[in-house]
Order: sequence, then structure tokens, then C-alpha cells
Amino acid sequence: MTKRIIKLSFMTFFIILAVVVIAAVIFMQQPLFGKQPSGARLERIKQSPHYRDGQFQNEHFTPDLAEGNSYLKVFTKFFFGKSKYNIPGALIPSQKTDLLHLKPDENVLVWFGHSSYFMQIDGKTMLVDPVFSGSASPISFTTPSFKGTDVYQVEDFPSIDYLFISHDHWDHLDYETILKLKPKVKKVITGLGTGEHLEYWGYDIARIIEKDWNESADLGDGFMVNLTPGRHFSGRGFSRNRAMWVSFVLQTPTKKIFIGGDSGYDDHFKRIGAKFGPFDLALLECGQYNEAWKYIHMMPEETVTAARELGAKKLMPVHWAKFALSIHDWNEPILRASAEAQKQNMPLVTPLIGQKVDLDGDQTFTQWWKEARLQPEE
Repeated sequence: MTKRIIKLSFMTFFIILAVVVIAAVIFMQQPLFGKQPSGARLERIKQSPHYRDGQFQNEHFTPDLAEGNSYLKVFTKFFFGKSKYNIPGALIPSQKTDLLHLKPDENVLVWFGHSSYFMQIDGKTMLVDPVFSGSASPISFTTPSFKGTDVYQVEDFPSIDYLFISHDHWDHLDYETILKLKPKVKKVITGLGTGEHLEYWGYDIARIIEKDWNESADLGDGFMVNLTPGRHFSGRGFSRNRAMWVSFVLQTPTKKIFIGGDSGYDDHFKRIGAKFGPFDLALLECGQYNEAWKYIHMMPEETVTAARELGAKKLMPVHWAKFALSIHDWNEPILRASAEAQKQNMPLVTPLIGQKVDLDGDQTFTQWWKEARLQPEE
């Protein structure tokens, strides 16, 4: 009798497991997961010097987890070891800039939290890694945006000359937002492989500029973009590194901007600075880090060092203030980055979400993240 019960228990377990696996496979057939590169695009990818053993590779050995860590340990900390200040205690403050009626000669930047921002420079409009769906995950309730951060919608944007996508992670390439933006976008600039998602979602391949590291595109009218390395990974499902993760050197008639995407710290910043610097502004990630995955996300202090090595005149720390994708305090990234910037004498650009940043002048920004109401109640 006991053997029969054990046998039935095993059968029940495997049936449940099979149902879960089948459900997951079916769920991942949805268009929002995108599509793996194929055909001519895949053949081009195979010619990349950075593509080996069926996937893109970082320049230096980059383990998913740092030494002494395991996925079990990481998942346990993520679900049971989060800071009690991981989520802000109140609405994130914001401003609303009328992007549809900017003066044509204004050189401005508007940040939307995390790594999403709009720029108008020398008469051209640009949008970087836009995420306006309210989530950074295919399962929306797992990574909701902080309250108060979703003050912009696609309808608030003018026509976009250049949409920059640094890589295909959910917090940088948002299916819902990309679909809604389609009628507004003239050109998309991204790394090898990511174009497969965009083409699958209805973007005309003629509108997609898809490049490898160390390749460039002359955009005309004095605008040039060079795609440069990062130290990260890619993937929207179980398959990883089929598309390239990139940073961008944007040269306009009057400005030079470094668009960092996601990256762990490495010597590529120094090399990019030596080749392309100095930069008027560097936008670099400073949040969602942890010692367990320090090779793929910088610590805030490293962010400031990277900006200095790039030759940046100013640093704008991004990749914070909208999603809780790590276990640290929600405002710890900017607190640590600000302290290090003082030590290294690096001027910071720290606007409110939606605040207009004047790229031609100097501004004083409040330390809004220190407001008492943003701290959770004890």
C-alpha cells in the first residue's frame, strides 16, 4: 500500500511538472518575447568577431555570478533579503515637460526614470530604451514601476528621428511601448540581432540600423553614431546572448554624448574615452547592482570612475528610481554615486523624472531623493 502511495505521489509530481513546463512553453510563444535571429541576419551575426559557440561573448571572461555565489543563494536573498527601503515610501516626484512644443533650437534632455530618456539636440529628436508599460517583465505584477514614475505616455512624444535600443532586456526593450511608438519612429539604432525582434513586431527593416561593436553609421546632417562595447548579456527568454548588447557614442554637430546601456565595469570605458572622448555628457547605469552579479552591473562608485575614464564633463546616473530589480534601498545608487562624485570631482546631472535638462548650460538640481516622505514608515 505504501509503495503504491509513493508511486502515485511521483506520478502526480511529474504530471504537475509536465503541466507547468507545457504552460511555460505556451506562455513564451507570445509575440512580446520576440524572435531569435534567423536567415540572413543570423548569417551576418556568425561573421562577427564577438560571436562564438552560438552566442555573443564579452571581451573578457564574465561569469553570471561572482565567485562564492550560487543561484540558490541569490534567489533566496532576492525573495527574502530585500531592504525594507527597496520600494519608495511615497510617490516619486516628477515634472511634466511639453515635448510636443519644444523650441526647435533647444538642446534638452528629459529623463523618465530607469534608463529611458528623450533628447532633442541640434534639431533632431532621440529616444533611448523607452519603457512606458508600467512593468519591466513579461509578468507585470513581478516588477511594477514605482508609483509616480509613469507620468509620460507614447502620445506625449513628437516624431522620433532616432530610437536607440541598447539591448533586448525587458527593462530596456518594452514590447508594448515599441508597438505604440511605431508610427512615430523614423530610424532605430541597435546592436546585431535585436533587429529581429523589431522586424517581427512590424518595423520595416529599412528603418533599422543594426551594427556590431566598433561599427559606425553616418546619420547625415552632421550626426554620427559609433556602437561601442559593454560588459553584459542579452535575452528575453531561456536563450541568451543571441543579440548584441551595446553602448553608443553619439556625435552631433555641437555635442558628443555617451549612451551607456547596461554594463559591468571593465577597461572598455578607458579605451572608448581615449578614442572618442571627451564627452559633454555620459549617461551610465548606477543601480540594480549586487556583489553577486558585479561583473554585469557596475557599483555606483565604478560608475563615477567609468565617467572619468570616458573623459565626461558631466555624468548622469541612470538605471534607478523606477524599478526594483535588485535588493538594495531604492535610492542607495544615487546616494553612493553622489558621494563618490564628490570625491572624484565629477559634476552630476540628477533631474526629477520629466524635468527639462538644458544641455547648453549649467543647472542646479535638488537632492529630491532625500525627501523624508520618500522613506518608508518604520
